[in-house]
Amino acid sequence: MITLILGGARSGKSSFAESLARECPVVTYIATADSKDSEMEARIETHRNRRPSNWHTWEGDIASLEDDIAGMEGTLLLDCLTMYLSRMLLAQPESEGSDEAAWNAAERLILASVEKIFSRAGAAGKRLIAVSNETGLGLVPPYLLGRRFRDTQGRANQIAAGLSDEVALMVAGLPLWLKRP
Repeated sequence: MITLILGGARSGKSSFAESLARECPVVTYIATADSKDSEMEARIETHRNRRPSNWHTWEGDIASLEDDIAGMEGTLLLDCLTMYLSRMLLAQPESEGSDEAAWNAAERLILASVEKIFSRAGAAGKRLIAVSNETGLGLVPPYLLGRRFRDTQGRANQIAAGLSDEVALMVAGLPLWLKRP
């Protein structure tokens, strides 16, 4: 069973995903955030403090996630796909340039990685609960990289939703189920 939890900033995505995972006996929390400043470190610490002490945490090399996912223990809680995409995007040398062909190649690589993560979890019979931001509901970003990120995130969410058994959109802490078996 694959569950995708979408929503905006502070919509309750992570808390809801964690409540679903708490029902499972063994959980591996896939932490995708990267601490680059004190504010992000505080956010990461908040998430760490909320997790039960018996949960496993994966904080591996982000580029190896698609290969590592099938061998992880128990229910997998990926929090979050947006941070994963951010790190993948920023790792691409073409990401900030205006070369459209190079950008398209980088985006294909990122989207293929998302597809592999969800496909491999499904093929391995894993229970995957993935959190992702719905970035397309706001203003059009004023910068090229922001627009590219928003568009790639939207495409990645479509791939993830297509490979998920159930999808919920979080609004004000409440789940709106978009897809259920």
